[in-house]
Amino acid sequence: MIAISNTYGYIRVSTRDQNEDRQLIAMRELSIPEKNIFLDKQSGKDFERPQYKKLVKKLKPDDLLYIKSIDRLGRNYGEILEQWRILTKEKGIDIVVLDMPLLDTRRGKDLMGTFLSDIVLQVLSFVAENERTNIRQRQAEGIAAAKARGVRFGRPPRPLPENYHSAYQRWKAGAITGTAAAKECGMPLPTFRYRAEIYEKAKLL
Repeated sequence: MIAISNTYGYIRVSTRDQNEDRQLIAMRELSIPEKNIFLDKQSGKDFERPQYKKLVKKLKPDDLLYIKSIDRLGRNYGEILEQWRILTKEKGIDIVVLDMPLLDTRRGKDLMGTFLSDIVLQVLSFVAENERTNIRQRQAEGIAAAKARGVRFGRPPRPLPENYHSAYQRWKAGAITGTAAAKECGMPLPTFRYRAEIYEKAKLL
């Protein structure tokens, strides 16, 4: 009995807020059955990708897999190359990278075609990883520059309660304990002491 080859699509977005519509539209335009489109939408930190693992288990020799771009396969250069090897060599499937027509394993099955495809893959994998590294570096430099300008990150502190000044003054004068002052202001003692430090610095400016 002759095995029937199937066509699949794989989509990955790196965070739950990132929109997958661009990749999904591209897959639907190829008439890939909805049940054969696998989507992972999660943080790239753990990179578990449950849907990708389910997809790989379903793949059979001569099946065809579409991905939008090469970096959907992995977080870095080595991982992309490893997944490409598993899919094409171990699973025996064809891959088409929509953003890079040269990466279509259905073409050039001879030695020269395979050689050229491998070179293009390695170059693109390196470029994808290098761009991610550059983005992280630019983000870090931007944050450092903003902090140097006095920009504060995170949620702004809650406004002090109206009775804070009175409680602070009596605490500084030794009339009440820090615990009692914090309780009057409706805040934990560590928070009261932390806000007292800020309060004192603000008075010196």
